[in-house]
Amino acid sequence: MERTTFLFMLCLLIGTTSMVMGEDPYFYFTWHVTYGTLSPAGVPQQVILINNEFPGPNINSTSNNNLVVNVFNELDEPLLFTWAGVQQRKNCWQDGVPGTNCPIAPGTNYTYRFQVKDQIGSYFYYPSLGMHRAAGGFGGLRINSRLLIPVPYADPEDDYTVLIGDWFTKSHSTLSKLLDSGRALGRPQAVLVNGQNAKGDGSDKPLFTMKPGKTYKYRICNVGLKNSLNFGIQNHPMKLVEFEGSHTVQNSYDSLDVHVGQCFGVLVTADKEPKDYYMVASTRFTKTVITGKGIMRYANGKGPASPELPEAPVGWAWSLNQFRSFRWNLTASAARPNPQGSYHYGQINITRTVKLINTVSREGGKLRYALNGVSHVDTETPLKLAEYYNVAEKVFKYDTIPDMPENLGTSVTLAPNVLKFKHRTFIEIVFENHEKSVQSYNLDGYSFFAVAIEPGLWTPEKRKTYNLLDAVSRHTIQVFPKSWAAIMLSFDNVGVWNLRSEIAENRYLGQQLYISVPTPERSLRDEYNLPENSLLCGIVKDLPKPPSYV
Repeated sequence: MERTTFLFMLCLLIGTTSMVMGEDPYFYFTWHVTYGTLSPAGVPQQVILINNEFPGPNINSTSNNNLVVNVFNELDEPLLFTWAGVQQRKNCWQDGVPGTNCPIAPGTNYTYRFQVKDQIGSYFYYPSLGMHRAAGGFGGLRINSRLLIPVPYADPEDDYTVLIGDWFTKSHSTLSKLLDSGRALGRPQAVLVNGQNAKGDGSDKPLFTMKPGKTYKYRICNVGLKNSLNFGIQNHPMKLVEFEGSHTVQNSYDSLDVHVGQCFGVLVTADKEPKDYYMVASTRFTKTVITGKGIMRYANGKGPASPELPEAPVGWAWSLNQFRSFRWNLTASAARPNPQGSYHYGQINITRTVKLINTVSREGGKLRYALNGVSHVDTETPLKLAEYYNVAEKVFKYDTIPDMPENLGTSVTLAPNVLKFKHRTFIEIVFENHEKSVQSYNLDGYSFFAVAIEPGLWTPEKRKTYNLLDAVSRHTIQVFPKSWAAIMLSFDNVGVWNLRSEIAENRYLGQQLYISVPTPERSLRDEYNLPENSLLCGIVKDLPKPPSYV
């Protein structure tokens, strides 16, 4: 049987006819998601395991690979997984958030099928419903460059994933009840490095081992709930080479501020005394600094790690200056052989500007967060399904918030928050933070150019400060207190996409919205069909299926 015929028949058998039918490899994963009892912060508590692992297994893939992940939900509540940073080209059906997918019911399974199309970089996945991420269920997801595409650094000896994050000893359900009652999460009890915190008493096993003289790649992701973290390795400078899918100018840093939801790729060379060293993650912008540690060991090294830990910087001005030092590598290729800088984003006319102001309400003793005065509420029928079945008007309204808000008070409106953008328009989004805490935002389905972060309020004159040449293309952006941040992007990926605060309590209590980018016509050129295995719920559950795209 010819190879192409075989692949086509295989795709029919596994139900991936809505996927790209190329010769790119398929990789299959089976996940059993269960509860378990562990003590990551020294106290026994319920955690979410994937195949009995905490954190979950790493997904190691290459550009254009097709990933098939069969998730068995063995929890006692509904479940979804989202793949933060994976663009899901023409395929928001696999995004795994409440606005696009019905949840996987307890005792059932669901298979995600998606292609990591035209991407490279460091990402992670996590359970997206409620406060599940507070219990675990997260893991690393790397997309390597294809062998034919040159990478702007020598192949490392090995490639390591470092998942750092603040940690609460209360269960995810208890944290949800706290937020539902109108209270805040409060301070975390620990910071974890790959699900643990080294004791420093000589009993700790190394998380990673390095051979003297060799260079290693570390992919560092903040998978926590609310705290920005400063990360470093004792006495080892880190050369930044990649940031959420973009090759960067290769500056060296003693430490990096990693805001919630962000991932960095760095090179570290084992050129120091052969012994143990601490990887250190410390909370930023908090009155009390909480530190987590992990052991990095030299092969055949002797001697414990020094108890003298590097101190995290103080204040957010240091972090802002570090952001300004990040630059896109204009000459490096990414997932394709053309240079990253061949896309001259600074020369494209802006067709629409949206300013998003985050506010907080405590009316009636209930805490709620909002964007432009609307605090998002998830709907029983996922927004994308309502669109696809042409019943959107029964579920939500588009554009209920102004593009340029003025005089926002403290009261908020609870409703689904959905913005509609025309396909292939070039948009400017400004995040304005009037609060005293650092914000972090993520946009599914896209990468964007982070052109500026500055103190104060945004005005059109501030465009003079934009980096219109080599701003890093990424999918998260932090916004410092009493500051603003601007991003620019082309809305060329049809679907419904979640723009959310990565601060867990803010997202849970409404600081998010969805962006609808409709296809001008029901065409496979722009978007894949509803997958055959899609779960249906809400008002579309018993409706006849709309005609397929052609």
